[in-house]
Amino acid sequence: MLSRHSLLQKAFRKKDRKMSKTAHSKTYIQQALAHPDDHQSSGKYLSDSVYGALDGMVTTFAIVAGVVGADLSLNVILILGLANLFADGFSMAAGSYLAIKSERDYHREEYNREKWEIENYPEGEIEEIRQIYRAKGFTGKDLDQAVKIITSNKEQWLKTMMVEELHIIQENKSPWIVAISTFLAFLICGAIPLLAYAALYFFPTLQISTFTISIIATACTIFIVGSLRSIFIAKHWLPAGLEMLLIGGSASTVAYLVGYLLRGLA
Repeated sequence: MLSRHSLLQKAFRKKDRKMSKTAHSKTYIQQALAHPDDHQSSGKYLSDSVYGALDGMVTTFAIVAGVVGADLSLNVILILGLANLFADGFSMAAGSYLAIKSERDYHREEYNREKWEIENYPEGEIEEIRQIYRAKGFTGKDLDQAVKIITSNKEQWLKTMMVEELHIIQENKSPWIVAISTFLAFLICGAIPLLAYAALYFFPTLQISTFTISIIATACTIFIVGSLRSIFIAKHWLPAGLEMLLIGGSASTVAYLVGYLLRGLA
């Protein structure tokens, strides 16, 4: 059975009222409440892998295009391409790791601060809850009841303050998994533009049009990986793939033209 979140996404994309009604049934709602993290499981790290893969392909192919435009040697293409793969891949992975870790550290610090305030000055925190729900339209006995219910459960009180006051929603991603998945995706997909040149390097007698093969292989892979974004964004796979192909193609064209115009400097 599909998770409730997946079913809701599918219903929205197809504008299927019947499917949406099914997702709002008691069974599906109870499933979602019992397993609140299920809606993140399929795309939790997929987005990092997809964007790592796309960045790897686009930047590596941009280097290939620039070097070909400058009419430099096969060895230069491989050296610059491999240097980009490992250096940029590591840089992107490190950046992703630090971003997730810094965000988690900030969330933890704010959580601990709110916890301390609730334990040491509950009157002030109760008043904050009161003002938050008054702004939502609660008044009189309804407001008093809402405040009483929320502040009667310390953990729920804390979660409410995090979301309603600080607008912080904790995302349970491991910085290490994000970094590793980003790096591997960058490395594997980023190597695709170089495959034809690597084949020619090891088998110099091959009669192949390396740049043409690189263009076709990269374009097909960018389209496929770009279309995978439709799993975690509300977009059909075809325009999602074409959009990324257009962006990647534009970056590569610019790199080729710059290399071509500056070929006399090499």
